[in-house]
Amino acid sequence: MSRIYNFSAGPATLPLEALEEAAGQFVDYENSGMSLIEMSHRGKQYDAVHSETIALLREILQVPDTSHVLLLQGGATLQFGMIPLAFLKSGMSADYITTGSWAKKAVGDARTVGAVSVAWDGADCSYSRMPAQQELTLNPNAAYVHLCSNETIGGIQWQSFPDTGTVPLVCDMSSEILSRPLDWEKIDMVYAGAQKNLAPAGMALVIMSERLASMARKDLPAYLRYDLHIEGNSLYNTPPTFVIWMTQLTLKWIKSIGGMPELERRRDEKASMLYDTITNSGGYYRSPVDQASRSTMNVVWRLPSEELEKQFLQQAEQESMSGLKGHRSVGGCRASIYNAMPVEGVKALTDFMREFMKKNG
Repeated sequence: MSRIYNFSAGPATLPLEALEEAAGQFVDYENSGMSLIEMSHRGKQYDAVHSETIALLREILQVPDTSHVLLLQGGATLQFGMIPLAFLKSGMSADYITTGSWAKKAVGDARTVGAVSVAWDGADCSYSRMPAQQELTLNPNAAYVHLCSNETIGGIQWQSFPDTGTVPLVCDMSSEILSRPLDWEKIDMVYAGAQKNLAPAGMALVIMSERLASMARKDLPAYLRYDLHIEGNSLYNTPPTFVIWMTQLTLKWIKSIGGMPELERRRDEKASMLYDTITNSGGYYRSPVDQASRSTMNVVWRLPSEELEKQFLQQAEQESMSGLKGHRSVGGCRASIYNAMPVEGVKALTDFMREFMKKNG
């Protein structure tokens, strides 16, 4: 089989080694006579996968012992509602920093639950940058501050997180989880959909401090209670076993290549190749986002005309490069260069970009 370079924003490309390991074990897992996804989630073999997945997440992300690691169904979108239900109690408000499409979705769900204050809204700059600390209007008595650390559609990323004082900081890191180390002294909760840097769709990784967990409401329907998931070690109900297995295989691949330092090195190499190609094109390729806010995971750009963009995308497909069309709400082109995208894939793309410009400039 000849694999293409998949630049899709998600579901996204996964490590080939993880896919091949899953394929080899899919029907008969470790000579058990059945697939892992047919096994009881209470059995010994699945429990080993579950426990190692959590242990690897703790190791690679250096999660403190005082924080909880949860593997929950519903993806990041369910967390948009679970978070305010758990922490936005009567008489309180929460601060939301609105930086693009995904932050706006989180705000929309929170408003169905309780009072929300928008600490900053990037609408005036068409969501082309992240705010500076001094631009934020933060309430020192807020239930929490919520942000989206990397806007997949807009191609912007927080380079460093804001200071929220004693107010818990909650981060949606769906499109950049495991791409950089995290300062757990500043962050009380991270959550991320699996389908970009971890595994197939169908799961959210949630990492929560004990401080925040102790504040969560318990007068909610069972699945919406974080305390039950913590007490059950993410086994309160049947977990998404296949997604968790693929997460384990991805994490083992990450560890095998050198862990977080190597992920950072590859991240910077790939992002630099793309942004250098855009910058050195003499304006033929144009990045619509502020340079200080450029995402290292989702690189967006425009060509001189929509007709040229259409031609560019068609020819890229013919060159075995898929998923480069920008989101329908913003147009243009977008390359998602998550952890599993090899450097060779980005080199192939930048070579194609230079050749396309030479022929169509």
